[in-house]
Amino acid sequence: MIETLLCLAMNIYFEARDQEILGQIAVTHVVLNRVESEEYPEEPCAVVKEGPTYNWAPHLPVRHRCQYSWYCDGLSDDPKNKEAWGNAVLVAFVAQFMDDVTDGATHYHASYVSPAWAHHLVQTVTIGDHQFFRKDPSKDHSASEDPRRLVARRLLSIQE
Repeated sequence: MIETLLCLAMNIYFEARDQEILGQIAVTHVVLNRVESEEYPEEPCAVVKEGPTYNWAPHLPVRHRCQYSWYCDGLSDDPKNKEAWGNAVLVAFVAQFMDDVTDGATHYHASYVSPAWAHHLVQTVTIGDHQFFRKDPSKDHSASEDPRRLVARRLLSIQE
């Protein structure tokens, strides 16, 4: 629980400390939404630290190739602004118990950039200067179906 809290707080601090609280909550919900997705790691820290590592040093992320750029930018990951860090820890804790403010977003970017991946996703909301996105459920039917129902359907089709 403490490790999760610290990973979420670090991500808030480095990704959204200049955002209003709702924007910080939204950034946290993206991490939590990824945890719920089968396409990403099952733990918040693994989501935050996701990216390739060097073969000769598996604990070192490849510079500028991480999901969250602050984690592998080569700069210090020690929070310098104590007030912003305290706020990030508080938001990280509270956000875990709140309803998702991003409508299922698994991606976001600052409004002043236009990444190629954004054109393949559905924008759910804009909060501050971040735009939030998720997959288009109409193009991914398996994502919206309850896994137990999917297994039951497959078992029934085998029996026929």
